[in-house]
Amino acid sequence: MQISVNGIDTFIATGGAPFDAALPAVVLLHGAGFDHSVWALHSRWFAHHGFAVLAPDLPGHGRSGGAPLTSIGEMADWTAALIAAADATTAELIGHSMGSLIALETAARHPARVSALALIGTTSAMAVGPDLLKAAEADSHDAIDMMTIWGLGHAAELGGNLAPGLWMHGGALRVLENNKPGVLFADLSACNNYHDALQAAAKVNVPVTLILGERDMMTPLKHGKVLAAALPKARTVVLRGAGHSMMVERPDEVLMALRG
Repeated sequence: MQISVNGIDTFIATGGAPFDAALPAVVLLHGAGFDHSVWALHSRWFAHHGFAVLAPDLPGHGRSGGAPLTSIGEMADWTAALIAAADATTAELIGHSMGSLIALETAARHPARVSALALIGTTSAMAVGPDLLKAAEADSHDAIDMMTIWGLGHAAELGGNLAPGLWMHGGALRVLENNKPGVLFADLSACNNYHDALQAAAKVNVPVTLILGERDMMTPLKHGKVLAAALPKARTVVLRGAGHSMMVERPDEVLMALRG
């Protein structure tokens, strides 16, 4: 569906069922350079099991209009506005990578809007390497290559997709290549410049599930555990052998952790 959020025409996937504000709401927030399509399997499960689903393309991404927001704080305020624009009162926020930082900051800034958090591929500090930032600023394909190589675990690069005939690496390439100029750099800069995760965590008083990949090269497991230790009501699930892109690498295990 399309709705206006802070004046931005926003595309939202609802998991194949109409959004019903009377049901418990779930907001699924994608990572840097990606869009709602990373949640294709999980949004559908929630939408058909008693939840109202909002899986937006963030401003400037996918089918949404506007320019990309330039800070995690702006994205958090936008997420709170999204919940209000959909006529929901509160929502569970599920975020991957950059989306996990947005979810965390939203809960810290707008606690009345958030009922629970699930943070996937998250970390206490999401620093971005200078080579990746430089390539993204130049809109070089090198940035896309780096993200796809580092973003998938070893088994995923050898195949291993649960859906026969689909290629995880190639799928990630196509989504990232679809970005407008400047979008990936804006996202990565926002992640790199966000230093408030631990301070935000101390303000969060709702249940939080952290889903971390044992072989995650982009948000290493040890840093995710540091964030978990700062959250008062945290539950941590470690997916053995998984890389950063857990929703496609281990969709069933991610869903089980979210349901738990």
